[in-house]
Amino acid sequence: MAETFPLPPREAIASQVDTALAEDVGSGDLTAALLDEQLVSKAVVIAREDGILCGTAWFDEVFRQVDAETAIHWLRQDGDPISADSRLCEIRGSARSLLTAERAALNFLQTLSGTATVVKRYVEEVEGTGVRILDTRKTIPGLRLAQKYAVLCGGGANHRIGLYDAVLIKENHVSAAGGIASAVSRARQSVPHTQKIEVEVRDQAEVAEALDAGADILLLDNMSTEELRSAVEMINGRAITEASGGVNLETIREIAETGVQLISVGALTHSYHAVDISMLFN
Repeated sequence: MAETFPLPPREAIASQVDTALAEDVGSGDLTAALLDEQLVSKAVVIAREDGILCGTAWFDEVFRQVDAETAIHWLRQDGDPISADSRLCEIRGSARSLLTAERAALNFLQTLSGTATVVKRYVEEVEGTGVRILDTRKTIPGLRLAQKYAVLCGGGANHRIGLYDAVLIKENHVSAAGGIASAVSRARQSVPHTQKIEVEVRDQAEVAEALDAGADILLLDNMSTEELRSAVEMINGRAITEASGGVNLETIREIAETGVQLISVGALTHSYHAVDISMLFN
């Protein structure tokens, strides 16, 4: 049985779709209106290249908001590998509705499948190391929950969703707070005792300072692989280790083999390639 993934709240998906339709359809589809409103058509959605499917709930919601009478039968589900020329779903409904919903629905499917696909590639590169691949907050504005879901479908894991659900003390926080120790101390006073505190560090001196301050997670930022190995040895299990910066498909295996536990990759959500997917009437 295929794995299932926890979707964002229904209202979040509906809101994202509503925004997409508002900017695409506006006051009405002038071209689709040329067709007989009684005309019923069938269509099939086809992958034009290999990838990981993601975004079926958003696709369905587009058609639901345009015309709830549209029937969609999925042949694949989120997280499934798809190949060029494979059929993903079959659709039946008003020809006008199918044409009006087509672009917005495919935009979600192509974008989220693209995110899931690039995540899968990164996950495969570190296979056997025990390292988990994390996303970042570098997402498309308005589509964060959607892209975070796509990361899960590709086999990755989510870092914090936003500023509200995790503490990550970065360079500018440290500067404004007067140092790592001060920043960690203030965080301890303001968040629940169950909340982990993560600190970004750039060299061994900052690693030592963050450990002394009692940080739970150290974000090892833009370190060379040699520096990462030294930092991991220095930390010696006293904090969770996360590498970030300078990560791509060519470097990630070497980074993973330094002994870090987590690697966060901004490219998962800001530099993906949208999967080529088409809808054809038949």
